[in-house]
Amino acid sequence: MRVYVPLTLPGLAEAYKTGELGSGPFAAYAVTPGLREWYVSDDIEELEYAALGRAALASLRLLAAGPEAPRRRVVIAVDVADRAVSADPDRGLDAAALGEVRVAGPVPLGKAASVHVDATDAEADVTAAAEALPAADGGDDDAQFLVDGAEDHELLWFATQEIANLVGRGN
Repeated sequence: MRVYVPLTLPGLAEAYKTGELGSGPFAAYAVTPGLREWYVSDDIEELEYAALGRAALASLRLLAAGPEAPRRRVVIAVDVADRAVSADPDRGLDAAALGEVRVAGPVPLGKAASVHVDATDAEADVTAAAEALPAADGGDDDAQFLVDGAEDHELLWFATQEIANLVGRGN
């Protein structure tokens, strides 16, 4: 199963250093029955893009909680065994939990398929979105507009061989 793990650049650097993602059960996003029902689509590419978008929002939440991290969303796509992934059936159609899954334990970074990161020109909008997130969660429409502004930036695709360069450890 392909899962999308939300990170920050320091989180990606840590995964690169240790060679694995997560240390115990951790949150990721995938094409779940609830996500399929919400988006009313059978197109797997559209659904995977939706799961990637959910992970990008979770990355934004990580940035809001970690003001020292560079203001760029990071998502890593990883292939894991189906048995290593579980979804909470009680939250399947909860809009806040769409596509959310738990990955049972650490995943070798070698299982990564790709990395998705904001371009540097997204930093101002991502910064504004991270700062506005609490107000947006509280129903503030102006703050939600700022959060949506970050979503207007497509995450760039990187091969796993480029992780070293992304985290500043390349040649």
